[in-house]
Amino acid sequence: MQRWFCLFVIFASVGVATNYAYSQEISLATFQETAQVIIDKSISQNVTASITLQSTSIQEIKIPAELEQRIRENGRISAVTVTNQNQCVLGVNNESCILINVKRNPDDKNFAQIQNSTLQIAGQFIDEINEVFDTKAKLHSTFIHSSDDASVALETSGVISGRGTISAVYTMPMEDTDSMYEKISAILIPKVIRDSGGFYDVARNLSTQENSKMTFSIIPSDNKSLLQLRLSVNYPNAAPEINEISPLEFLKTDELKRSDYFSLGFYPLNSIFQVVVLSDEETKVSDVKGDITPTQVIGDERIPTDITNKGWVFDPQEGERIQGKYIFGKDTTITKKELEFSLGGEEFKSKQQEKLEVDESVIVVIIITIVAIAASVFYLKGYRK
Repeated sequence: MQRWFCLFVIFASVGVATNYAYSQEISLATFQETAQVIIDKSISQNVTASITLQSTSIQEIKIPAELEQRIRENGRISAVTVTNQNQCVLGVNNESCILINVKRNPDDKNFAQIQNSTLQIAGQFIDEINEVFDTKAKLHSTFIHSSDDASVALETSGVISGRGTISAVYTMPMEDTDSMYEKISAILIPKVIRDSGGFYDVARNLSTQENSKMTFSIIPSDNKSLLQLRLSVNYPNAAPEINEISPLEFLKTDELKRSDYFSLGFYPLNSIFQVVVLSDEETKVSDVKGDITPTQVIGDERIPTDITNKGWVFDPQEGERIQGKYIFGKDTTITKKELEFSLGGEEFKSKQQEKLEVDESVIVVIIITIVAIAASVFYLKGYRK
């Protein structure tokens, strides 16, 4: 998570630098749309496609201001999650869940004390959460996390579980993803964003697919909460034979459009498409059909030299884990053909691959960007193997 936030800062830094060079006004918004395809040839053998809409503004993802503030200021709540993922925690089957994750109180020495402490905090919020989401979830159990498996399973940004976290688990009847996504997105996403299309339309269409699931999370931080709505589809055993990659096939669309919500300015970092390939043997990217964005290396990160241009940034572009991000530049649409590439074959050559040292001017730009982002922080999610 920290690595990708740093990458985001560097992306933004180059954007600011580009602004100086090309007089192009580059803006950042608190709302972000991200599409991701993970091809796992290493462990699960599955392909997972997802659309994530997220913001730190309660005007863009609408939850009551008082509820968000109370959750954030509680101090012990690490996340609130609403999901119809299968088995949200061990022991829950074929039910949708509301999880209120609470950091363990060091003074609690046994399970009874841990349970009582957790339920005392969760009990202050569950009725209002049920009211906000028009649900009737009832207490099922408390679950003590020994790892961050829940974060990985639910594919959320930020740490919502881990050693020392206890979930108060509330369950309700399992709901079809399309009806649940329609209801929850109507509650959370303002009409102006829903009517702006973009990744939201892709997620809405994808919600009708078999094996689609949705998750909404409130992840509090010191000053604001990250609000994240995710729709994912799992394709079991689809990964092993894939060597010709056409990512939009898994999102069930021939083109990916940016939201018109960004049409009044230039927001190149607020719509991102990402592909991750995990393999149990060395492989490499080849035969890329779309554009390759010229890049440079600052520190250990490969970044585009001009984010006004559309194209791929692969980092790494070979090995057992390949990761590529496609930026729109000034364009508003990516076609299916532009996102196609192959594994193996002759390795492509980026237009600019030299390693550059970070000079003083770049450091100044990074500092300026960090200050600017601090007022409206959001996270660019990366895949953690």
